[in-house]
Amino acid sequence: MDKIDFKKINKIHFIGIGGIGISAIARMLLLQGKNITGTDISLSQVTDELENAGAVIHQGQSLDMVPKDAELIVYTAAIEVADPELFGAIKKLDIPSISYSEALGIYSKDKKTIAISGTHGKTTTTAMLAKILLDSKTDPSVIVGSLLIENKTNYVAGKGEYLVVEADEYRRSFLSLYPRILVINNIDSDHLDYFKDIKDVQSAFASLANRVPEDGAIVCDLNNENIKKVLHGVKAKIYDYNEIDISNVVMTFPGEHNRQNAKSALCVAKVLGIDLAMAKKSIENFKGTWRRFELKGKTNGGALVYDDYAHNPQKVRSAIAGAREMYPNKKILAVFQPHLFSRTKFLLKEFSESFAQADDVILLPIYPAREAFDPSINSDMLADLLQKKDVSVCVAKNIEDASKIINNKIFDICLIMGAGDITALGDILVKKN
Repeated sequence: MDKIDFKKINKIHFIGIGGIGISAIARMLLLQGKNITGTDISLSQVTDELENAGAVIHQGQSLDMVPKDAELIVYTAAIEVADPELFGAIKKLDIPSISYSEALGIYSKDKKTIAISGTHGKTTTTAMLAKILLDSKTDPSVIVGSLLIENKTNYVAGKGEYLVVEADEYRRSFLSLYPRILVINNIDSDHLDYFKDIKDVQSAFASLANRVPEDGAIVCDLNNENIKKVLHGVKAKIYDYNEIDISNVVMTFPGEHNRQNAKSALCVAKVLGIDLAMAKKSIENFKGTWRRFELKGKTNGGALVYDDYAHNPQKVRSAIAGAREMYPNKKILAVFQPHLFSRTKFLLKEFSESFAQADDVILLPIYPAREAFDPSINSDMLADLLQKKDVSVCVAKNIEDASKIINNKIFDICLIMGAGDITALGDILVKKN
């Protein structure tokens, strides 16, 4: 990886180019004038926008789709699990290949990197901090795991010294980064198809925390016991974001999780010497990101439809709690598509405890993503546990079936959740004017 120099490479091929993170690297290199090609199993708004920017993208995923004159291959980490045969074949080519996280690490090395980590809250915190730095004329570069509502992009090409980036713990990907400032929002059990248990998750975060230099900073929640255990022996100065007072900040987005995100972003601003009053005003004007409690519109019956990327128990619970906080007396219909067989199986009990504040629940079949079919787990099992907790729940066959079920229900708020293709449901439900 250390031998790769983007400045000396022109033709780069991306496998899985439609991924929200890897597409940001593709966009960055396009803006640098590189010749970008790519493939993905499914095309999307993200790939469409990359094509509009000059990339040549084809649908599919095979070795013969790699251009013969490619000088570098950048691949999504998902293919190591989802298509190990293709991954092995790529590694045997004469063309050098690196993962998305390794590509990000190369870029990170030449910047003062502010890495936003945590089991949840990374995207919103990254976007909040990006807004603060953009408003303060710091002119940062930003790579976010969503689309910034204001900029309509997942990559901001700044000329300043800072890079703000999400630090993804999956497969310890974030250990490719060189953070000067590290945010650890929280640490919970997730990605248990890779990590053995919470201690294994903590070991990854401990390794990341120890990558922050002595003159760097770690911003975190010192009340969180899971975080405290990863800070032993770190060289950097530690800042507790709970010391940031946001009692006078009027936020657009509800929920304690978003208040924590705001505190961590504001704490980084304080570390950087940015005026806190100005930074708080940026938080008040923050418009959010794609698929993070995103208001899609109204149904024909006048109900509000929100779309959220929530895909683990903590995120589901927080999304519903935020909706309940904003609409305390409204009937909330939660529609959830479990993401990954392994996550659903390992965290089934936790998922069953995440829907208590919803009035009604619809589950879709598990979205497999990178995983092979597992007959030992399904959405009916989650529905059974929810019914035992007196939660009103049913299981839809697919997105179209869910739409039909929803049309026969009475509700005020429809909260769509999941990291798969369930986002299409929002477009189906929303009234087109």
